[in-house]
Formats: sequence, structure tokens, C-alpha cells
Amino acid sequence: MELGLYTFADVGLEKGHIAPHERLRNLIEEIELADRVGLDVFGLGEHHRPDYAASAPAVILAAAAERTKRIRLTSAVSVLSSDDPVRVFQQFSTLDLISGGRAEIMAGRGSFIESFPLFGYDLGDYDALFAEKLDLLLKINESERVTWSGTLRAPINDRGVYPRPYQQKLPIWIAVGGTPQSVVRAATLGLPLALAIIGGEPARFAPFFELYREAARRAGHDPEKLATSLNVHGFIAETTERAADDFYGPQAEVMNRIGRERGWGPTNRAQFDQARGPRGALFVGDPDVVAEKIIAQHRIFGNDRFLLQMAIGEMQHDKILKAIELYGTKVAPIVRRETAKKEPA
Repeated sequence: MELGLYTFADVGLEKGHIAPHERLRNLIEEIELADRVGLDVFGLGEHHRPDYAASAPAVILAAAAERTKRIRLTSAVSVLSSDDPVRVFQQFSTLDLISGGRAEIMAGRGSFIESFPLFGYDLGDYDALFAEKLDLLLKINESERVTWSGTLRAPINDRGVYPRPYQQKLPIWIAVGGTPQSVVRAATLGLPLALAIIGGEPARFAPFFELYREAARRAGHDPEKLATSLNVHGFIAETTERAADDFYGPQAEVMNRIGRERGWGPTNRAQFDQARGPRGALFVGDPDVVAEKIIAQHRIFGNDRFLLQMAIGEMQHDKILKAIELYGTKVAPIVRRETAKKEPA
């Protein structure tokens, strides 16, 4: 199973707190360390808000490509609905050339809506935009010259899209947050699926992977050849108590800020501690605790990839670096050893 990280490059909203230039310098160092300790994937989410510094993930990942050797570099996610598929492809194809074939695209509809009015799109077209633009992106990925027409974007008549990637084709994942229709779409298209779980009991999301595999089978795809990923929140420290104490404040601040925007009730330490228990959605603890939980979830989901969002809110850079080191040197060997074992007949 592949193990990795993702982040949105959180910054401070008040004077004196971490600034965008500082966060991005730190982020490159974090990606470099993740590569050095043997993690497989690093993802960077696209957002257009003052609390995040990553509105252009491909640019940041290209900088990281020059400081890394092996780790795969992906968006997490690209808000395809409000972007142009030609430019998304060109940016990540360029990243692929710079990195020697390590670029991926994780496409999604986006968990925030700021990019739609920013780029002149109607939220009433939320679903149609994604479906149409995904169709175009896939066609560009398949063929150097493209003829395409839709209803929400100007047509393309036998035009070439360049540069082409270092890989034969860019890996394109579909990221979902628990919408059955999105799961079925990914399966029908034969695209790998990334499922974000940030609350509740993860086991209750297992039917989404079952739906995905069954829908893929009905569409004529071999489910065994389609990759799946779990994307979750968590943190690792040398002791479980330290991990919980370090992670709770920044993570709670972010979740409460977003919650106020969306009408959620406030979180508290008791809820947090319950969520980091064996059945909860948070992967917080010492290396043994986190490894055990990743392995337990793998038994339920059979996922091929696991991505952990540790840098949430204004986490201290030195603590993030230590957490990445523990993830790569302590957690990863345990998880890889256990998940490589064949299930008993």
C-alpha cells in the first residue's frame, strides 16, 4: 500500500502569524523530507481563500520536484469545475516533465465555492461543469490532438495540446467526499477513487468502495485494476498524548472556523478524543497506534493508498517535520509489512 501526505498549505489570518511566503518555504522542506524518509505520495489542495496559500498547486509541486527524487506529486484536489482542462493538463504535464514522470492529478468538484464566482462560473452549473470538464480532460490525456464540444466551454476542433507528459498518460484520480453519484462516475469511467473521511466512523464509508467496485464491474472494468485511496486527518508524535495535544488546537480551530461558515456545531476536546479512538476518523497517536489504525482500516476498505493530512491550521513547522520523520521511518515499515501479507484462504 502506498503511504503519503496531503495539505492545503494553511496560513495565519492575523498579523504576526505564519505568512504565505513562510508557509510555502516550510512546505517545500516538508515535501523534501517526505521523499527522503521514503513516503510514496505528496498531495497539495487548491483553494482560493485567505487561510490557504495553495491556489496554484502545480507551481509549488514543480518547486518540490527539483528538491525530490522519488515521491509522487499530486493535486489534492484540482478544482476542475472552475478551471480550464487544457491548462490543468498543461500544468501537470509540465510538472511531469520536470519531475521525470511523478505527476498526478486528483480532480474534484471542490469543498469550497470561492473559485466559482472568482472565475466567472455559475454555481447552478456545479455538477454539469465538473462532468463536462472531466470529459475534456480525459480526452486530452488520451490523445495529442483533440476534437471536442460541450455546452459550458468553447469547442476544440482538431487542436494539439502541449507539452505531452513524461509518462504515457497522466494518472487522473477522482476525489469524492461521500456522494454515491460521484463514486459511480469514477467507476464507470474506470478512474481511481480517493475518498475523503474527516468525520464519523470510517467503517460506515466501506459501502462506497463496494459500490465503486460493483459499478466498475458493471461498466466492464476490472475492479482489481482500479486503485482506491483513503484521505484522512491525523498526526504522529513520539507519544500518543503529545500527538493529541499538539494536533487538537490547530485542527479544532480550523474545523470550528469552517463549521461557523457551514452551520456546524462547535467541536470540543471530548469529541476529538473520541474521534481518535479505534473507530473514529482521526489517525492521531504514536507510531504504533497510527500504524495499527491504518492496518485496521485497510482490512475494511482494501485500499491501495493512504494519505494523511497532518499540517492542518497553524501547526509548528518543527513538529510537522518530526511527524513526517516518524511516519516514514516508524509507521510506514509496520504498515507495509502487515499489508503485504496475504490474507488467509
